[in-house]
Amino acid sequence: MSQDRKPRVNLVRRFVRRPGRLAAETAALLIAAVVAFPLYWMVLSAFKPAGEIESSAPRPWTLAPTLDSFRRVFGQQEFGRYFLNSLVVAVAVVVASALIAFLAATAVTRFRFRMRTTLLIMFLVAQMVPVEALTIPLFFLMRDFGQLNTLWSLILPHIAFSLPFAIWMLRGFVKAVPEALEEAAYIDGASRARFLWQILFPLVLPGLVATSVFSFISTWNDFLFAKSFIISDISQSTLPMALLVFYKPDEPDWGGVMAASTVMTIPVLVFFVLVQRRLVSGLGGAVKD
Repeated sequence: MSQDRKPRVNLVRRFVRRPGRLAAETAALLIAAVVAFPLYWMVLSAFKPAGEIESSAPRPWTLAPTLDSFRRVFGQQEFGRYFLNSLVVAVAVVVASALIAFLAATAVTRFRFRMRTTLLIMFLVAQMVPVEALTIPLFFLMRDFGQLNTLWSLILPHIAFSLPFAIWMLRGFVKAVPEALEEAAYIDGASRARFLWQILFPLVLPGLVATSVFSFISTWNDFLFAKSFIISDISQSTLPMALLVFYKPDEPDWGGVMAASTVMTIPVLVFFVLVQRRLVSGLGGAVKD
């Protein structure tokens, strides 16, 4: 057998011996294509001219890409302020929920106190309550505290909704850190605060990253709270509200909607790229004894 045919034969044998793996990889590619297609169509529509977007026979490509939709988006006077408000709200929610969840998960895992199990069950029940059912009570709560038309009316509810999931997830990471490591740190003279921030915190950091991703996405894409709590002061609106500028019931600007949605997606993709390594280890459980 010639040297050129050996690699081909080995490749064929590998696929013949592993038909299950080939089927799994094919299914994964098909699922990835189905999931990515809406994102592709959104970006494509953002670059399409108006005539192709409104055509009765849409095509999955364009031969005349244009930046007109993006010019209309960035030409909006309040678009930059909307973007900055969304960034402030998302960063505040991610940082606050991560720190609070880390301390709470450490408390319910390392300490024994009354009603600890009841508290954990309450965290689980809180995740089952739909956000839509609490929007009206939260509206009156924010009104009574005078926080309507402020960014605090968006930050506080998102922190509250992010905490139950974050605490439950981080509880497993904190529990996976052996108590012997904590005892060894105390023997070496480390205080509880030093062990908490210099030893335990780096070990559960992958879990914090994983929970932060979910908090960031839910906050960044929020439309319900932004529409309900920001009523009259448009200077406090967030980026999802910018879509309403281009969506008109009588004549919607689909190119502007898709361009604005594409711009909204970029920070999420950047955030994923920055934390992808820790995210994978966090979802897979990176802390080992």
